[in-house]
Amino acid sequence: MSTQHPVVAVTGSSGAGTTTVKRAFEHIFYRDGFRPAVVEGDSFHCFDRVAMRQKITEGLSHFGPDANCFDKLEELFRSYGETGSGKKRYYLHSQEEADEHNARLGTEKKPGEFTPWEELESGTDLLFYEGLHGLAVTEKYNIAQHVDLGVGVVPIVNLEWIQKIFRDNAERGYSEEAIVDTILRRMPDYINHITPQFSRTDINFQRVPTVDTSNPFIARDIPTPDESFVVIRFRDPKKLNTDFPYLLSMLGGSFMSRRNCLVVPGGKMGFAMEIILQPIIERMMEKTRI
Repeated sequence: MSTQHPVVAVTGSSGAGTTTVKRAFEHIFYRDGFRPAVVEGDSFHCFDRVAMRQKITEGLSHFGPDANCFDKLEELFRSYGETGSGKKRYYLHSQEEADEHNARLGTEKKPGEFTPWEELESGTDLLFYEGLHGLAVTEKYNIAQHVDLGVGVVPIVNLEWIQKIFRDNAERGYSEEAIVDTILRRMPDYINHITPQFSRTDINFQRVPTVDTSNPFIARDIPTPDESFVVIRFRDPKKLNTDFPYLLSMLGGSFMSRRNCLVVPGGKMGFAMEIILQPIIERMMEKTRI
């Protein structure tokens, strides 16, 4: 962990909704003028798209350590915390991304491949990671020890599956059978390498639907934010100087379910993230100037 070069990690599994919290951080960085070094978790997979398809037939999943470069991710977090520098690369999800980075680097990479490793841009204020393994710990690697602020995005598992089924079908054209097979194949790695991270996070945002999701495999649509609550768990409210009375006054319809758990209406999730996270980031950045 580092005072001068903070590392912020947002972690959540595929289909969890980490994009929402990433957008909240983007708004905070923009308003306060902070310059983050942004790192995507996909760029630390070990195999490109073609090779991973073969590895999947051999029993690997994106959730497990054998499919991810935990050594390079831990080294990046350690190096940034100590020096404000490190190496990253990009995973090219689309032709548009491939065109952008090929033009920048003079390469001829295709979608599903990685760009070459390169140094982080200089002069950044903090490192911001969003992906699967921001707080992963194995017998060999301890990525979590280098994280200054860990945020988990964890819808209840049936809702997570519904979101994944709809996303993978609509955006990637996968059949329902193929998606269910992926969920089942990933389950051991999900249990061993994804869920333990949420005991290490400083804050978890868990969306809980108020409609029936008991059979996620027959759901006709994704529950809307207005059909949900968000349970926000603070591991150590004192560490984060959490002002619960202020948050309750700002978030209409919210209530405390435990001494460290705030529940807010689902439609206020983005707003709640911003008013909770902004003062934490601002205090973190004030310490870098001491």
